[in-house]
Amino acid sequence: MYLVCGEALFDFFCQPDSGQSNKVGYQAIAGGSPFNVAVGLRRLGIDAGFFAGISSDYLGKRLLTVLAEEGVRDDFLVHIDAPTTLSMVAVGADGSPQYSFRGEGCADRMLSVEHLPTLDDSVRGLHVGSFSLVVQPVAEALLTLVRRESGKRLITFDPNVRLNPAPSIELWRSQVAKFAEHAHIIKVSDEDLELLYPQKDAAAVAEGWLKDNCQWVIMTRGRQGATVFTRALGTWSVAARKVETVDTVGAGDTFQAALIAFLTERGLDAPSALAGVDRETLTKMLEFAVTAAAVTCTREGPDLPYRAEVV
Repeated sequence: MYLVCGEALFDFFCQPDSGQSNKVGYQAIAGGSPFNVAVGLRRLGIDAGFFAGISSDYLGKRLLTVLAEEGVRDDFLVHIDAPTTLSMVAVGADGSPQYSFRGEGCADRMLSVEHLPTLDDSVRGLHVGSFSLVVQPVAEALLTLVRRESGKRLITFDPNVRLNPAPSIELWRSQVAKFAEHAHIIKVSDEDLELLYPQKDAAAVAEGWLKDNCQWVIMTRGRQGATVFTRALGTWSVAARKVETVDTVGAGDTFQAALIAFLTERGLDAPSALAGVDRETLTKMLEFAVTAAAVTCTREGPDLPYRAEVV
């Protein structure tokens, strides 16, 4: 079982203009990057749990319903009497989303060190990422968790930078460095690398991360596919799949879930197994992930694919 950690919220997508200035339409969809990864794992056939603070309000109850319907384990959830985070999303002409968060004092941020679970051997790995890395007290809780567990089970990490909840890029750099030190696989978009380290070449950033526990740094590049940086096998890329893009919401989360699913299906979801993975297997993993992400791009919102759809 894989345990995904972080925020859970509702994305409010702006709808087409009704022509009435005093009305703005929205479609609300359950989301948050870690929430999406947990759902994505289940849809790909992997047992998954979710460690998060969940609100007791109406939207929090809807999030619980979605997790139950998707088959995500709920025994790691912490129920908190605080609002659900809202994310206002506007999708650009190219399908890329712009986010604005309403989350101060919300339940997913209130997770603390005192809420950390005791994990048994059924938990094969942990995934962390997105703005839960930088808002407190959840950031300190998750950092404490990955420090505690990195020697025992696989840690995957996606910064998924969102400046609206925490606009200080210096804070993001500091927190990303702390989490990266304990991760075995780091997945990052080229856009996030540019935000974090605008003066650095991607290969140089990856080389720095690979000096710690990290075995692979995987950079997603949108329509240009994905590139992997490794300790022993070098660096190479795979092409993206050509599809008619509706929007790219959830594509990165799909890619992340697909990486974990590929490794889990082959019994490679352990830190000790990564160094023995050959170039051919790594390439197949990347191709599986870009194929899964492409499916999501053909749909509106974070509608992640099922295993039979990724061929």
